[in-house]
Amino acid sequence: MDCRMYEAEFPEVDEAVMIEVQQITEESVYVSLLEYGNIQGMILHAELSRRRMRSLTSLVRVGRQEPAIVLRVDPDKGYVDLSKRRVSDDDARACLDRYNKSKLVHSIMRHVADTLALDLDTLYRNVAWPLYRQYGHAFDAFKLLIVSDDDDPAAADAVLLATTCDPEVKETLLKIVRRRMTPQPLKIRADVEMKCFHYDGVLHIKEAMRKAEAAGNKMDCPVKMKLVAAPLYILTTQTLDKEKGISALNNAVKACSKAIEKHKGKLVVKIPPRAVSEREDKQLLESFENLKMSSSATDADDEDDQEEEDTGMGHYHRHPY
Repeated sequence: MDCRMYEAEFPEVDEAVMIEVQQITEESVYVSLLEYGNIQGMILHAELSRRRMRSLTSLVRVGRQEPAIVLRVDPDKGYVDLSKRRVSDDDARACLDRYNKSKLVHSIMRHVADTLALDLDTLYRNVAWPLYRQYGHAFDAFKLLIVSDDDDPAAADAVLLATTCDPEVKETLLKIVRRRMTPQPLKIRADVEMKCFHYDGVLHIKEAMRKAEAAGNKMDCPVKMKLVAAPLYILTTQTLDKEKGISALNNAVKACSKAIEKHKGKLVVKIPPRAVSEREDKQLLESFENLKMSSSATDADDEDDQEEEDTGMGHYHRHPY
């Protein structure tokens, strides 16, 4: 982690940088500059906040990461003076955006270095820093590598033209970048309860489910609706666009509700459309399976009770008394 992310050894004055608080003293706060190889910087207490400081702990604590503005740089002595109170909202947003991109690039570079047993600093000099110079940020170059065709090596070569990486490094870099940065589809889910006591209610529910699925976009947001355990149903879709996926499920719920209400049925949204993680989805499936098993066990108990009643009556009639 001590390898700096950028070619410049020190930041520029007035640059917003990401810091991590290391030590708090009576007069100042010592921090490390996360993007510049964890070199040390200092913030005087007067530069912590524009407001009157009532409590130092409310403004800063060891381990906290946040943006700061560079006030002075002394490359000879290695001093960097910073300020928290001079960070504007725009500075903070831009700094966080750049740092998150740089952190991902750094993670990829470390993975390549570890995989091939290479020196990370040398890898940065040969690959990442030339891409920063050419594209403004190596992250933007890596995004181009994602869309370059696997069957067209020239496309990737064009992106990496400014670098000096050998075929093995290039192949490993491409593999890791595409695995780490290729967008993964989100799973969007809504939970509803649907009932219909009208004649042929089951058929009307199936028709409403078909209406719900037809409301989805088969290319971008295909909608699926399935029964969990009556009257609970779930609607799901997978998409790269979260807002589009939520909109598709909302439309599907409306179409389903409209269809079932025509036959005096009712649909109630228990949990509105939202993105779910793999872990949440797995937990949901497990709870559904438990629900089904519980329902099956109850049905089996009911059947056993009925058989016992029938058998008991039979013994009663055969009793000699």
